[in-house]
Amino acid sequence: MPVYKWEGKNRKHEVQKGELDAANEEAVRAHLQRIRITPLKIKAKPKDLFGNVEFLQPKVQQQDIIIFSRQFSTMIDAGLPIIQCLDILHTQQENVTFKKMLKSLKESVEGGNTLAESLKKFPKQFDSLYVNMVAAGEAGGILDVILRRLSTYLEKAAKLKSQIKSAMMYPLITLVIAGIVVVVILVFVIPVFQEMFADFGKELPLPTQIVVKASEAVKSKIHFMIGAVILFVIAYKKFYRTPKGHEFMDDLFLKLPIVGVLIRKVAVSKFTRTMGTMMASGVAILDALDIVAKTAGNKTVEKAIYNVRSGISEGRTMADPLVESGVFPSMVCSMIAVGESTGALDAMLEKIADFYEDEVDTAVDNLTSAIEPLMMVFMGCLIGGLVVSMYLPVFQMAGAISG
Repeated sequence: MPVYKWEGKNRKHEVQKGELDAANEEAVRAHLQRIRITPLKIKAKPKDLFGNVEFLQPKVQQQDIIIFSRQFSTMIDAGLPIIQCLDILHTQQENVTFKKMLKSLKESVEGGNTLAESLKKFPKQFDSLYVNMVAAGEAGGILDVILRRLSTYLEKAAKLKSQIKSAMMYPLITLVIAGIVVVVILVFVIPVFQEMFADFGKELPLPTQIVVKASEAVKSKIHFMIGAVILFVIAYKKFYRTPKGHEFMDDLFLKLPIVGVLIRKVAVSKFTRTMGTMMASGVAILDALDIVAKTAGNKTVEKAIYNVRSGISEGRTMADPLVESGVFPSMVCSMIAVGESTGALDAMLEKIADFYEDEVDTAVDNLTSAIEPLMMVFMGCLIGGLVVSMYLPVFQMAGAISG
């Protein structure tokens, strides 16, 4: 079906633009009249030559889902039917991939499926958490509230992810740059000095000898070194994909001195935020724990959450298995126990999540503040050491002449 671009004025004489899949121009005019828009321009959109090439299509970002959820919530709260909401969202969507998805969602709901059933067709964009919360919202008649909660939850999750990335990217980029600089010095700069020292006549200082040997080793075996790095990365990925390897590495990450503390705080924040949001939305606790475990992102944490789920199914509280796991801090377990005893577990989980998100903010800031001077000292010592090592013979020569 062809796509038409349209421009028109609403009842407030505001200019609006959009796109619509329709059989012909008359169908577009009829649609605009139904939604009380006076058409000004209607033009067939040129066909995209690469429209069927999947990897060339824009990806649906998390921000797109956040905006979709918030706008959807606002429209439902205003009393619009779901199909009309999807139609409006589809019309104004600029991302081609997301636009196709919204069209498919609209057609699925028109065909008699629930919104949650329709969302299941796109698991990459709408995970089990999103689908189950929408299902609970539809069943309870509070879909607008659920979508608003989802948009807030996704915004907080995106912020948390961004913080972790920014904390990890700085040292990684610094190390890569330092590695490239060292290799360039060893391969191109040191050989020049080596030629200068060939007629030195005396034994070179030990630091200079070490640097020269390192330069020769890198020049002669750089291909093997690059191959070894590539093989290590491939082996690590294969090992991490195995169940035992994944569990071993995730457990190791949690035990690391500085990074492990940050990972643990992130895990607590994610668990409590997701769990609190789902329980407040009416999702059954066992279903919520199953979904939270699958989205934990760490096998050790996932195992601990499944143990909690097993304990609850056997009639135990949530707090006791959490204490036994050793993954969650005692303060978190105590607060959850209080939440269970007072019947306000969802509100308590939200409070814990707020607290730990602030803790993650502080931890990321502290980590970045600590890493910056350390990386500067590391790079200064590394590159400065290479430079000084190569100038030692010059200083020695100058001392001999002056003596």
